[in-house]
Amino acid sequence: MPIPDYAACMKPVLEVLSDRQIHSTREIPQKIADHFGLTDEERDTRLLSGEQTYIRNRVGWATTYLGKAGLLERVTRGRIRITDQGLAVLAEKPASIDREYLKKFPSIVEFLSPTTSPDDSAVTEQESVELILDERTPDETIESAYASIRNALADDLLAQVMSCSPVFFERLVIDLLIAMGYGGALPNAGRHMGRTGDGGIDGIINEDKLGLDMICIQAKRWKDSVGRPHVQAFAGSMEAHRAKKGVMITTSTFTRDARDFVDRIERKIVLIDGTQLAQLMIDYNVGVATAKTYTLKKIDSDYFMDAE
Repeated sequence: MPIPDYAACMKPVLEVLSDRQIHSTREIPQKIADHFGLTDEERDTRLLSGEQTYIRNRVGWATTYLGKAGLLERVTRGRIRITDQGLAVLAEKPASIDREYLKKFPSIVEFLSPTTSPDDSAVTEQESVELILDERTPDETIESAYASIRNALADDLLAQVMSCSPVFFERLVIDLLIAMGYGGALPNAGRHMGRTGDGGIDGIINEDKLGLDMICIQAKRWKDSVGRPHVQAFAGSMEAHRAKKGVMITTSTFTRDARDFVDRIERKIVLIDGTQLAQLMIDYNVGVATAKTYTLKKIDSDYFMDAE
């Protein structure tokens, strides 16, 4: 079954707390995962950031919203229990405690209301509640928006690269590999070839001062897929430099035969297609600049360690 959203977790969380005992927030996600019969794979599935599992994140936000609605309370750090209001809600035996149900509690509406000035009518109080109380947790909403912006940037970046000259593209891929750490701290580790008689090698990166270990590079600013014959020719060109490692980068894609070929040969050749190229350029700040920075903060538990 799919991993339940945070709203689906609300009633089961209250039911776990219905014994009136104090529970650790660490134990709740496991109990909710058991309640929904999640597989080990579903329990281990993480957010895009990789920092937290979906089930822990969703149960965490479920407890946050239940707390803001007054249905549970935080006793000490990481420990919660149900409130009388929460018990009263369970006594009503609602079919579910979902986003719509929570709107009946003024405290949750106040918590989710915009903090802008009263004359700022861009987002109404009701719209704010609808925006926050959707199927995704705030973390998922942020990550989804970030992924959309990043993917749009990648598309624009690839289009920009396609408008550049082949020589510029050859230099770009050398800059990218240097930015990724290949060549280490060697000065002028990357060397652009890209001229007649280069044997199909567009650039070389020396990984040691004597040039005993090198990476050969071929860059293809193409629209059509790169097939096995071109990859095979690149592998042959590497022999002239006695290189055992190579990177072939294209703005398009590689055929299955091309990828199968590099898996079978002794030389280590890495194939990077246009999608990977754009993502790597973003990751290593090649051809991009930071537009805005948002810092998300959390409680520093260590600071409050002696407060209890």
